[in-house]
Amino acid sequence: MQLKIRRQFTFIEDRSEDFGRASDRPLRKIAVVAVVENPFVGTYVADLSPLIEASAALATTMAQRALAAMGDVPVQSYGKGGIVGIGGEQEHANALLTTAFAEPFRSSLGGGKAWISSMTKVAGPGAPIDIPMNHKDDVYVRSHYDGMSLTMPDTPLPDEVAVIFCMASGGRLNARVGGLTHEEVAARR
Repeated sequence: MQLKIRRQFTFIEDRSEDFGRASDRPLRKIAVVAVVENPFVGTYVADLSPLIEASAALATTMAQRALAAMGDVPVQSYGKGGIVGIGGEQEHANALLTTAFAEPFRSSLGGGKAWISSMTKVAGPGAPIDIPMNHKDDVYVRSHYDGMSLTMPDTPLPDEVAVIFCMASGGRLNARVGGLTHEEVAARR
């Protein structure tokens, strides 16, 4: 199966200050979204493996867009998610976000040892979604527990799925709750 991409979005946020404190290192967060036609809209399908298999090619395309949006800024954290239009079921987004989808992103980053946190739901056009993010190599790096809140106008339509991947150049600005650090994780490589 080949997924039909109807629309694509790219969101970029560069933040250099939080709560009145400037950061010595700006934080870049990006989200890439591919809005695909849902081939299983309106029907229950027991075997979702065609979606799982098709998600790898979709991820390869999305990873290229994500890295272009990051520019020369290295990636430290990531997250994924999806919104299924009301003609489909939540499981359709989950089928598009399995390991088959995640591996092209990990490859494009030169690795990523940690699981990729995710959020999926069924909703109408313009519904907000919060995509959780964590450190790409170790989920216990507390400074990188973060996320992106997204809203896409006119998306998803009842027969669509919005597939989302987020990346960030670091953890929260001014993070100070302790725990394992990015530098400690990087030193273990």
